[in-house]
Amino acid sequence: MVPGAALAAVAKQAEQLRIDGNFYFSKDRFGAAIDAYTEAITLCPNVPIYWSNRALCHRRRNDWTKVEADCRKAIQLDHNSVKAHYMLGLALLQRKEYTEGVKELEKALDLGRGANPKSYMVEEIWQELAKAKYLEWEQASSKRSWELQCLKEACETALQEKHAFDISQSEGFLDESTNSHLKQMEALGKVFMIAAEADMRTEVPDYLCCNITLDIFRDPVITPSGITYERAVILEHLQKVGKFDPVTREPLNPSQLVPNLAIKEAVQAFLEKHSWAYKTN
Repeated sequence: MVPGAALAAVAKQAEQLRIDGNFYFSKDRFGAAIDAYTEAITLCPNVPIYWSNRALCHRRRNDWTKVEADCRKAIQLDHNSVKAHYMLGLALLQRKEYTEGVKELEKALDLGRGANPKSYMVEEIWQELAKAKYLEWEQASSKRSWELQCLKEACETALQEKHAFDISQSEGFLDESTNSHLKQMEALGKVFMIAAEADMRTEVPDYLCCNITLDIFRDPVITPSGITYERAVILEHLQKVGKFDPVTREPLNPSQLVPNLAIKEAVQAFLEKHSWAYKTN
């Protein structure tokens, strides 16, 4: 057999093993699927989908160390592998490496939106990213609250001690010293109240929310009429309901949708400052 024909035969055998692995996976036979993908990798180690498919099996078994290893190999072979970046992000989050995990999920989300903004995986990635960002904020918020409370108590103690010293040194000006102390305590309370406001949940501004879902934008697009929608939502409307703007009723085609970069940047700025808004129902 000539070298080219031999290589084609090996590739065909590896592809059949991938198909077998997919079948085993669909039947929840993850061990058999892993064996099939491993054989395919042995035959053709430079095919990224074999690595990412095996990583998915390891994920189902909660073997996150192997998930990470296979995903890193898949990304080495294909930097644009949505599945590999996504599962690598999940593996890093399992190790509580939130910053790197979130970075991988964001990469997967960007790649997924570019390939198919309405796919189930894009929604799944967003949900995992939102949970990670909210958890990251929750932990940081708890730490900040504890630090602020400790600092407030220390400041109050210092003011109390100063007030006691002033009284001991005063010569008949007790009322003046007490009034000054009360004003300082009141000012201190206001300062710490303002400091705590950053972590207080409020309402998300309407202009940062989709007109249809009323949820905060993830991937906003603007129509020729100037109305902004969530990309996946308006695409679904155009496909299932009709090719018209749901608000203005004017004719609208998917090709007319343009990314609203200004709103996207505003949403990102809002979420950076108020990460509690990542929490989804």
